[in-house]
Amino acid sequence: MQFGFNLPNSGRLAAPEIMLRIAREGEALGYDYLTVTDHVVLPDMAEPGYPYSESGAFYSTDSAYRHEMLTLAAWLASVTSRVRLVLAVLVVPHRPAVLAAKMLATIDVLSGGRLTVGIGAGWLKAEFDAVVTTPFAERGAVTDEYVAAFRTLWTEKKPKIDGKYVHHNGLLLEPKPAQTPYPPIWVGGESGPSLRRAARLGDAWYPIGTNNAHPLDSLPRYRAGIERLRRATEAAGRARDAVALTYRVKRYGDALAATASDGERRLFSGSDSDIIGDIHALGDLGVTAIDFDFERPDADAVIAEMRSFRERVLAKV
Repeated sequence: MQFGFNLPNSGRLAAPEIMLRIAREGEALGYDYLTVTDHVVLPDMAEPGYPYSESGAFYSTDSAYRHEMLTLAAWLASVTSRVRLVLAVLVVPHRPAVLAAKMLATIDVLSGGRLTVGIGAGWLKAEFDAVVTTPFAERGAVTDEYVAAFRTLWTEKKPKIDGKYVHHNGLLLEPKPAQTPYPPIWVGGESGPSLRRAARLGDAWYPIGTNNAHPLDSLPRYRAGIERLRRATEAAGRARDAVALTYRVKRYGDALAATASDGERRLFSGSDSDIIGDIHALGDLGVTAIDFDFERPDADAVIAEMRSFRERVLAKV
């Protein structure tokens, strides 16, 4: 199993020297990958409806101060050498399909084939209204067509697409990504449409367990989610286990309530031994990668927890 950490790219920890230090320390500690998140602009409000916290507010109070994801990923490619770069997740409709395909291919080449493209359709309408030219209500269909365009542009010499949102014929996109046939695509999201997208398009399913509307925060809930994914994958004409399993943890230990709303123990709550047990349980279900958010008030605290967690938990898995 691979383990990753979230690199803060917003708020007080988004200073270049801090991000550089955390990225390199994580690489030196042996983490397999780092993740970066995607917002372009945020509304001027305290609680914009964030799906993954119980309050609906972002965990950070200064989330609007942040770097653009793909620019940051390109920079990270130049200041690291081994750790994989996981987009967690790219809001696909934010950027025109051909431009995004080019930027992603460039990052993969510049990083020596270390890019993983996590994708999602997005959730924040106010941001869409400011950034995106396609309708918010059609964001799922836009995402599907853009991802199809990515794959065509990455793999065909003279690709042609004539869709509702993307039209091109014989464009020359070079260089192609370093990875063959293209960087892995991890499909984020927990809803029915997200699961079906993962089943059709994904190399891996990449949910966050603590979605209030679609929780996957207990072992029975996550098992049921996997079964829904497997059925959808078969319905899409793919092998039942064609989509790998990955999992994103926003909060763990004492930061989580011990009991989920279904009455079961909440995944990644409790003691270090509980968390070790959860990692083993998810591994038994076929999960191949888990990443953790080590957000703390300052860089020293972040790095100390990354090091401690590696020794206390991951070294014992």
